Amino acid sequence: MHMTRVKLFEGVYLNHLPDRKFKTALLSANFITPLHDQTAAAYALIPAILRRGTQRFPNLGAIEEELDRLYGTSVDYVVRKYAETQCIGFVAVMPDDRYLPPGERLLEPVADLVGELIGDPVTAGGRFVPGYFESEKANLLDDIRSILDDKREYAARRLIEELCRGSNYAVSRYGSEASALKLRLRPLFALYRELIANTRLELIYCGSAPLSRVQGALSIAFGALPRDVIPELPVTEPFAGGDVIRRVEERMDVSQGKLGLGFACGGGSTEALLLGSTIFGGSSNSKLFMHVRERLSLCYYASSQFHQKKRLITVGSGVEFSNLQVAEDEILSQLTAIQNGEIEPWEFEAARAALKNAYGTVEDSLGGIESFALSQLSSLSDDTPEKKIARIEATTLDEVIAAMREVHLDTVYTLLNEEAVA
Repeated sequence: MHMTRVKLFEGVYLNHLPDRKFKTALLSANFITPLHDQTAAAYALIPAILRRGTQRFPNLGAIEEELDRLYGTSVDYVVRKYAETQCIGFVAVMPDDRYLPPGERLLEPVADLVGELIGDPVTAGGRFVPGYFESEKANLLDDIRSILDDKREYAARRLIEELCRGSNYAVSRYGSEASALKLRLRPLFALYRELIANTRLELIYCGSAPLSRVQGALSIAFGALPRDVIPELPVTEPFAGGDVIRRVEERMDVSQGKLGLGFACGGGSTEALLLGSTIFGGSSNSKLFMHVRERLSLCYYASSQFHQKKRLITVGSGVEFSNLQVAEDEILSQLTAIQNGEIEPWEFEAARAALKNAYGTVEDSLGGIESFALSQLSSLSDDTPEKKIARIEATTLDEVIAAMREVHLDTVYTLLNEEAVA
């Protein structure tokens, strides 16, 4: 992955990723702001309202007509979370200009449209249109509340909230229901004006157009944005963990128990911990899958995830209520086995192959390329999939074992039925 980064204006950057293997091109515009519970819901609501209309195209119907005219281009608003940053904005996907009739161009009009969505929204009385605000606020509340419909995802989120309580890492990309309910039209419009003036804006283009042309198009499309002093983003601090294991129990109407374990990581490289977590529970060849789920049938599912920026490992599992304790014991037993060096050569190589494949397929789609690039830009990292693969290949088994020996349990979260006996 080759990316050229150019500063267009104060706090506005173009990231050019030339690629000619797709029939489509992608342009995204992402404001990157610190993730805070006080502002997350408000920032999540803003792009949804902006997508409703511009001064030139004042409603969804007019926007869709313009997109149809632009050969079926799609423009979607996005709300994403990378570590302790919230990234909000738009992603446009259009036919690459190479496949258009002679003389036709899409980059420039699509860039203009995205620029208008951000900088020239339709307004009423000097603020957002009240009807757009109310309907999108209702949609946001539905999105926040829908987490309860997926108990697996809900349990995973609750574990992070308890594990990282007091940290911005615990905040959802959509914010909390309580914060969303408090949103009001006039303060939200004022926050929008602050956002477009005081927040770093990352523009990502992936397609066949040369850098000079993309730079010219985006300079025009975003040149009217008000820009002021752009503060630096805070650095995500590694999770240190506590001295005592915390146990959190929650009860609701569920037919299957959920067991979540959160681990603090000490030393060791990111790649060593990434490999260690993959051996632990990150693939179908992992110890949690092979032993806890398949051999012992203690869990309906059991997997681990290494949160690279925060340096912590979480385990999520679905368990019969009567098996919660024995499942926890066996999950910890598998971690101990790794820490004792009980790793077969094939397990290590399988984990290495799984990670190399994951990074090796990043460039198989425009979405994968854009998402990876934005994840690195959110922390001002210059990593590429190739660099990640090279470091994974260079990491030894001894380094993995040493890193995993410093992993220790910090928080246990269980989700039970009202009648279940813990």
